[in-house]
Amino acid sequence: MSDDKQIKVNEAAEVSEAAGSAAETVNTYVDKATLDASDIRESVISQELRDSFMQAYAKNTQGELEDQLGDNVMILCENLVKIYKTKETEVLALQGLELKVEKGEFVAIIGSSGSGKSTFLNMIGGLDRPSAGKLYVDGKDLFKLTESQLVDYKKNTVGFVWQNNARNLFPYLTALQNVELPIRFGDNKDVEKRAMDLLNLVGMAHKKDSKLNQMSGGEQQRIAIAIALANRPKLLLADEPTGSVDQRTSDALLDVFRKLNTELGITIVIVTHDINLAKKVKRVVMMRDGKTSSERIIKQEYADVSQLKGFSEEDTHDEFAILDRAGRVQIPREMLDAIGVKGNRIRMSLEDGKIVITNGESGFGSDEDDGKESKGHRKDRK
Repeated sequence: MSDDKQIKVNEAAEVSEAAGSAAETVNTYVDKATLDASDIRESVISQELRDSFMQAYAKNTQGELEDQLGDNVMILCENLVKIYKTKETEVLALQGLELKVEKGEFVAIIGSSGSGKSTFLNMIGGLDRPSAGKLYVDGKDLFKLTESQLVDYKKNTVGFVWQNNARNLFPYLTALQNVELPIRFGDNKDVEKRAMDLLNLVGMAHKKDSKLNQMSGGEQQRIAIAIALANRPKLLLADEPTGSVDQRTSDALLDVFRKLNTELGITIVIVTHDINLAKKVKRVVMMRDGKTSSERIIKQEYADVSQLKGFSEEDTHDEFAILDRAGRVQIPREMLDAIGVKGNRIRMSLEDGKIVITNGESGFGSDEDDGKESKGHRKDRK
């Protein structure tokens, strides 16, 4: 623990003893951005005072979290990390991901292969455990769920649609039987009626007696959506649902998702490479290197996404860079290329209320060029 942090704890301890309230001291004197729970544990103060500080810190932190979750938040993740380890290597799939999704939202997550988007979907789907950070879905702390609680979570909270239909459907069962199967693990009431209602909802009642090899890719995906809805989930997750179908079928599947979102109010998160699909969603989250890098939010005048045909994404969406809790922002490679950045040094300055980023490598180490700005090599970021 650094000397300055120890001094800060000592000052807080003195005030706490004088005030007789560790909770008040933590709230008033401990800056959580620079002094966290590990600093309190490592500090040289009495064990009794340390315990009081830790209890107060935990209480305050929980209060902050409850304020963030509120009643309308479906997904909340903070500084989410996932590390895959082998004997020889470690792969950092998620590197401090931060995201909030409200109940009833329809969100598309896009990114290149290896960006971490499918890993994130597995985390919120309860199929894998995060390595560090915070992850809450529908008010549940996925870090603290036991195995039995996790089974219950997957059974009652989330529904999953996979790209590979072999994971969605049993090939030897009919469409109706496939939809009936998960219902039988639930309330088991009016199974056939509910299954038929779901097939009608996705426009596939006429295929109720068809098996996997008797349906097209788009039809199989519609059946898969009906299966995912069988447990009445609050959150529907779809991993590349249009990855193996043509554009016309992709548009039809998107219409199904929109209908579910509008009529049932279900929260939907889709992971996709399909830029055309992402253009037709109100909120698009871009992932890069295991973190959210930017977001595109639909403009109010284009809120009816069914009317977006013929417009470019630049017309219909506003794009925002994402600033994480440490004040870091990812700058797209194409922007860095545009100002000639080759290495890892840039210059930043504040000019007229704007943060100006310029090429820091130009003339690096040269007294003559130091501090000069290459003509045309600047970008303004508000």
